[in-house]
Amino acid sequence: MAAAKVKHSNKIKLTTSRIVFNIISYVFIGLLALICLLPFIMLVSGSFSSEHAIRFYGYSVLPQEFSTEAYAFLFRNPEKIVRAYGVTIFITAVGTAVGLFITTMTAYVIGRKDFKYRNKISFFFYFTTLFNGGMVSTYIFYIQYLHLKDNYLALILPGMMNVFYLLIMRSFVNNVPVALIESAKIDGAGEFRTFIQIVFPLLKSGLATIGLFKALGYWNDWYNAMLYMNTEDKFPLQYMLYNMLQRAQALAAIASQVGVRAEDLPSNALKLAMAVIATGPIILLYPFVQKYFVKGITIGSVKG
Repeated sequence: MAAAKVKHSNKIKLTTSRIVFNIISYVFIGLLALICLLPFIMLVSGSFSSEHAIRFYGYSVLPQEFSTEAYAFLFRNPEKIVRAYGVTIFITAVGTAVGLFITTMTAYVIGRKDFKYRNKISFFFYFTTLFNGGMVSTYIFYIQYLHLKDNYLALILPGMMNVFYLLIMRSFVNNVPVALIESAKIDGAGEFRTFIQIVFPLLKSGLATIGLFKALGYWNDWYNAMLYMNTEDKFPLQYMLYNMLQRAQALAAIASQVGVRAEDLPSNALKLAMAVIATGPIILLYPFVQKYFVKGITIGSVKG
């Protein structure tokens, strides 16, 4: 009887300590999450502040002087913003989908131990991580040989294959049981059908992880647009916002020479508003792939 009471008492203490530990853990994680969220809150707050408030009061959690001048400046021609969004979404969707398929298929090939030339082919991929042709040769290749000047392919092709992502995807492919592939062969499936129907559906975590990285790369890319695009209607969102910022800075420089006050032009608030417009869709997308993303980046960390 006494032993049962002691056991029950220890169970109560264990339960109480577990509750206290959980409370402390949740509070600590909540504070960390708030600290991580605070800069974005200040970013949004600053985008709705007047230039005068930012210059004299700095950044704050709540707008000091509420103003929509920065967004009014950006959306003076809303058709351009909408068109740039459409271009960016198209490039991101097509580049990510095609790049994921090619990366996964390549990882499947070089990850197969029964493929005779996998080491030789892998060398050509690994070599590019050490040496590359440089910007000049790449530009000449895209313009003079592929004739991709002012073509959307010039924005899609550069980010389609990344050797680092290829290596990560190969680790996902290697975790697929070999017995499944052998069973598919016994049932008469070819290599491509085995890859599409057996291997590819088992790589959701890897596809979400690499897909998010690729999508971020395409979404934030403005440099390739600066090199290869001439038509303003074909500019992606990031490069269009970059041009608008350059024009705003040039306008501020001219205004200072003619005696216009700098706080009358939304310079700092404009930068913050541009950041909000550029990052908003990605932030909305992340919760849908978070589960697979967390699983993907931790794969291989625990064995057994």
